[in-house]
Amino acid sequence: MRCPFCGFDDTQVKDSRPTEDNGAIRRRRFCGNCGQRFTTIERVQLRELTVVKSDGRRVPFDRDKLARSIRISLRKRPIQEERIERIVNSVVRQLEASGDSDIPSKQIGELVMDTLKELDKVAYVRFASVYRNFREAKDFEEFVGGLGQGQAPEEQ
Repeated sequence: MRCPFCGFDDTQVKDSRPTEDNGAIRRRRFCGNCGQRFTTIERVQLRELTVVKSDGRRVPFDRDKLARSIRISLRKRPIQEERIERIVNSVVRQLEASGDSDIPSKQIGELVMDTLKELDKVAYVRFASVYRNFREAKDFEEFVGGLGQGQAPEEQ
């Protein structure tokens, strides 16, 4: 592993332990060249995933982008970071278990929305506003109106 501080390519592992959900291994590393310490996280990856965008473009799946979008929708909500990490792990596992390496972006969005709907209604509406590209206040009204009546809001 290359040192992120000086670029030296022979660092030493000082400590390894599983994450709380046992989905990854955290490793504390030490650079013998500059003396800095840093942490790496190692995860099991069942297959390389490719996201197929609605316009047909194909891009590599980015776990960090998924986590970032979930964190944004949950910003200032009473949800612990560990819970967010478990959500991300769950979505990634579901995608990998689907058996297909090409995943439509719509499928990812729906998985996240289903999870957020059960977890936190405010985060669900925040995520939906970006995912479904709300353009006007009435888009919010229709979506939240459907949510308040206990039915799944119609897709835009």
